Amino acid sequence: MSRIGKKPIPLPPGVTIEVSGSAVQVKGPKGSLSRVLHEAIGASVAEGVITIAPRRQMKKTMALWGLTRALVANMVEGVAKGFEKKLDFEGIGYRAALEGATLVLQIGFSHPVRVEAPSGVVFSVERNTITIAGIDREAVGQVSAGIRKLKPPEPYKGKGIRYRGEVIRRKAGKKASTGA
Repeated sequence: MSRIGKKPIPLPPGVTIEVSGSAVQVKGPKGSLSRVLHEAIGASVAEGVITIAPRRQMKKTMALWGLTRALVANMVEGVAKGFEKKLDFEGIGYRAALEGATLVLQIGFSHPVRVEAPSGVVFSVERNTITIAGIDREAVGQVSAGIRKLKPPEPYKGKGIRYRGEVIRRKAGKKASTGA
């Protein structure tokens, strides 16, 4: 039995959900999202609450039950409130700017790095912070991971792109070694 899968998902005000076969479509004030569920998992809506339940009792079905519930809950939260991730960058000469929907990064390479915003994802830049926002949690996380991967923080000086609140373990370097 899945502890997460058994929990019902309450619908916030202004959010509607349509279940047709294995397809789920969620509409809210921020937009709409849809997903096709695995054929072994079913969804039902009653009295403003969504319940996810397995259609067949198999080992694979039990593994997918909690995952499916989490995905549908993220869809409901995304169309109601949206998601955002903040990235901080640090380094001499590191800059970020917006050109329309394209993020242009100067991060120590010989050329500027351009990152196109996929549909449903919006960038904003303030000083040394990049904010990635959207209604699809998966897309927001994937784009932010891709940007961080361009220049991950290094442990000696701390230069690079990191998530807001991420702690980087710093190394001492050559000066810390004691010589005889």
